[in-house]
Amino acid sequence: MRHQPPPGPTPRLTDAQKDHIPALLPQGIHLLWVYREVWIAPRLGVVTKETEVTKMVVQLFNANSNSAPPLWRIERKFYITSQQIGLACGLLRHVCRRDAEHPVGQITSLYFDTIDLNEHRKSTSGDFRKDKVRIRWYGESDCRDEVRTIFLELKSKRGFAGTKHRQKMEVPADLLTMPYLAQGIIPKTQLHAMLATFGYFPLDMLWPVVVITYWRHRFIEPLTGVRVSLDYRIRSTMLRPSPGNGERELELMGGVIEIKGTSIELPPTLRQMGMLNVDWSRFSKYSACIDAHDEGIGTVGRLSPSGRIV
Repeated sequence: MRHQPPPGPTPRLTDAQKDHIPALLPQGIHLLWVYREVWIAPRLGVVTKETEVTKMVVQLFNANSNSAPPLWRIERKFYITSQQIGLACGLLRHVCRRDAEHPVGQITSLYFDTIDLNEHRKSTSGDFRKDKVRIRWYGESDCRDEVRTIFLELKSKRGFAGTKHRQKMEVPADLLTMPYLAQGIIPKTQLHAMLATFGYFPLDMLWPVVVITYWRHRFIEPLTGVRVSLDYRIRSTMLRPSPGNGERELELMGGVIEIKGTSIELPPTLRQMGMLNVDWSRFSKYSACIDAHDEGIGTVGRLSPSGRIV
C-alpha cells in the first residue's frame, strides 16, 4: 500500500529549516531521497520523461556503534550438478542438524561493481584480494510488507580467508522492485558513506549490476559448529545495459555447497561429501551469472560454471 499525502496544502520549509532536519532526527534515522522516472504521453503522441523526487525515511540499526571487527573465516565451495542436489540435501540432513532459526528460505542480493566490472574480473582471474558489495534481503518477492529489512554487506577475501561486514536497515518495500533496483535502492553517496564505516574506500563509483535470487538450506555441523549451506535455483537479472541479452530470471544449472568455518580442514562428518565426487572450487554466483548473461543465447555450457559443461 502506498502512502498518500495528507489533504490540504503542503507546508513550505525554508532552506535553513531543511538544513536542520537531519539534526532533529533520532539516532540511526536518515533521510533517503528517491528519484522516480515518470513517463508522460500527451495527446500529440510525444512521450516525455520527468523526474519525481520523493523523500523517505530509512532506519539504520547500530550505525554508530563501535563494534568489534569481523572475524576471518575460511569459506569452501563445492559445485554440484542439478542431478546431485537431492542427494546432497539428504546427505547434509544425515550428518548435520538443520539451522533452528532459518532452516530454509529465499535470498536476494543486489550486487554493485564499477562501470568496468573490476571486481568481476578479479573473481574470474583468481586475484588474491577481492571485495564484493551487495544489498541483501530475505523472503519471497511477493511479500506484502510495507517495510522490508535489508543488509548492506561488504565481503572481502584475501586468499582463502575472508570477512564480512554488514549493516542492517529498513526501507519501503517499493524500493525492492525492479524500477528502483536499477537505481541501487539507496543513493550512491549514502552507499559509499556506509562503506567508509567498514573501512572500505573504492577508487571508482559503484553501480548496481545484477540481481541474484536463490534458495538456501542451512545446516550446522554438530561437532564443530561449522555452518553449511546448500544453494540452488540460482536466478539472475542484469541491470546494466552491457553485458547481457536483456533476459530476466536466467537460471544457472546445478547448485553449490558452502562450508564456513575457521579451519581449512573439513570436519570428519563432512568428508562424506566425497561420495558426491565434488571438488573444492572457486565458484562465484556473482561471476557465474554475469558470464552466463554475457554468453550468446544457445551457447554450449552457457549455464554451467567456468571450465565445466553439465
